[in-house]
This record gives sequence, C-alpha cells and structure tokens, in this order.
Amino acid sequence: MNTVTLQSPAGVPVRTTIRMVLFDLDGTLVDSAPDLAGATNEMLAARGLPEVAFERLRPMVGAGARGMMGLAFGVSPAEVAFAALRDEFFDRYEQRLLRATLPFDGIAAMLGALADDGLTWGIVTNKSERFALPLARGLGWSTRAAAVIGGDTTPHSKPHPAPLLEAARRAGVSPRECVYVGDDARDIIAGRTAGMPTVAVRWGYLGDGEPIDAWGADVVVDTPAQLVEWLRSPR
Repeated sequence: MNTVTLQSPAGVPVRTTIRMVLFDLDGTLVDSAPDLAGATNEMLAARGLPEVAFERLRPMVGAGARGMMGLAFGVSPAEVAFAALRDEFFDRYEQRLLRATLPFDGIAAMLGALADDGLTWGIVTNKSERFALPLARGLGWSTRAAAVIGGDTTPHSKPHPAPLLEAARRAGVSPRECVYVGDDARDIIAGRTAGMPTVAVRWGYLGDGEPIDAWGADVVVDTPAQLVEWLRSPR
C-alpha cells in the first residue's frame, strides 16, 4: 500500500497511513440527546405520564429507540407494543431533528484541522438515512463529508463492518487508510473488524456497558483537539 506523509500547518507529520477519518454521529460529532430525550418526554406528557430526567435518558441515546422506549415505557423490541411506540418516537423526533442538536464543543475546529492536514472525513452512523441525511444537511456537512452512511444504507448496521467499508468505498480510500471514531463499544468492534485503527471518545454517551477503557480502542481521547494531536503525533 502506498502511503503519503502529510504535514500539519505546524509542520508536524500526520500519521502516514491515514487518509480519512470516519466518525459516528450521535455522541461523537453531535449532541442529539436533547432532541431525542425531548421526543421521548413529549410521548410521556401526551399520555399524562411523568417525564424522565434528562440525566437518565442521555446514556440511552446510543441504543436508539430501543433504549429510549425501554427506559420510558419499559418495553422491549420483542413486545407487541414496541413497534407503535417506536414509530411515534421516530415521527416526533423527525419534527424536532435540529431544535436543540448541536456539534460538541471543539468539533468545528477539529474538522477544520483535518481539512488543513489534507485528510478527508465521513460519517458512519446507525441512525437511519431518514434522519442522518437531513441532519448532515442542516449542519452544513453534507457537501463537506466524503460519505454519509446510515444504519440502513447497507444490509447491516454496526457492529457489522459493512457500513464502514461502504464509506471507504464511496470515498475511494482503502479501509486500512481510515480511522474510525466513536463513543460506543459497537463502534470499536466495527472499526477493528473493518481493519481500521479505532478511537474512543470520552465526551460521548458511552452507554451502560463496559467502561470505555475496556473496549479495546487504539486510543481514548478526552477532547476533539486530542484526536487531532493523536493524528499528528509520531507512531
């Protein structure tokens, strides 16, 4: 495989085998918890039920409708009532997709640094295209990202590697030249299975499973700036 040594604005070599950085979306690039939790609490309020505290809902964001409906209504996907609740949740969330959702602090500067360093970037999320594509457009990212892959873009979602491999294919980059960045153990599994270095981020939702340091990522970072530092650091 041919590799190119890139130079950062400060003249520091960027990791030579990396040409593209792929990101999870919710909990990694954007804080969508306020709108996802808001849609959940709208459903509870419509039924005259007490709302669930945001602090309890936030860790469930990575589990999507399954996590939100499970916490709010105590139902699982195996139960008959789940499908109707899920569909209502999706409809309500779609109506408030960007009401309170914003990039995390430091993300804009990080994406600018990647561009300065000659790196492309893309999004690989388990969020369906129904939400992922308009969210990317609304944030001004759809023309900047080399690929936006949703949970239904391929026949498989993470932790299967297929979505990551599809992002690399669309960008014309070898999977070995990509790094995958996420806030869930499934992200790390998907990245490793796809043959990509992996980065776990502490600012994300993290879920309620194993601690982040047990996921097996190549590196764990506390801030977006630290990701840039890692990419620019010598091997």
